[in-house]
Amino acid sequence: MSRRDKIRLDPDEIDKFLAATKTIILCSAGPDGVPHPMPMWFSREDDGTICMTTYAKSQKVENLRRDPRVSLLIESGLEYAELRGVVFYGNAELVEDTEAVIDTLLRASGQGDRTDSAVRDAMRGQAEKRVVIRVKPDKRVSWDHSKLGGVY
Repeated sequence: MSRRDKIRLDPDEIDKFLAATKTIILCSAGPDGVPHPMPMWFSREDDGTICMTTYAKSQKVENLRRDPRVSLLIESGLEYAELRGVVFYGNAELVEDTEAVIDTLLRASGQGDRTDSAVRDAMRGQAEKRVVIRVKPDKRVSWDHSKLGGVY
């Protein structure tokens, strides 16, 4: 078994790792082609699609309108033996729907699919200025150095 195979996270481990965090790094290509990494709160749909929301006029949305290719990174660990992470690769879809934005804001903030109309109404003004970024990953790479048991 290769070292790469030893440190790879299985699908259940990835699900648990993602469930334990709130922030993902969205990397899009800036206007000059230089990577534009930005931290984003996110939620995951049942099929593995990752959803985030941001202002429609943001640089990252301009980047995605020009080039929808993205990478998404979640990582943790302070020492080499603790490093864990997942990188997803895919294409971003921009969803310009106020109710979808509100749903994503609620899920990403840990409030689930609240149907409380007063809460949703309070969010609507902000949501109308935002879009949902949806990424259904085409590929993923993962690692967990703790699986090496201190042998590098």
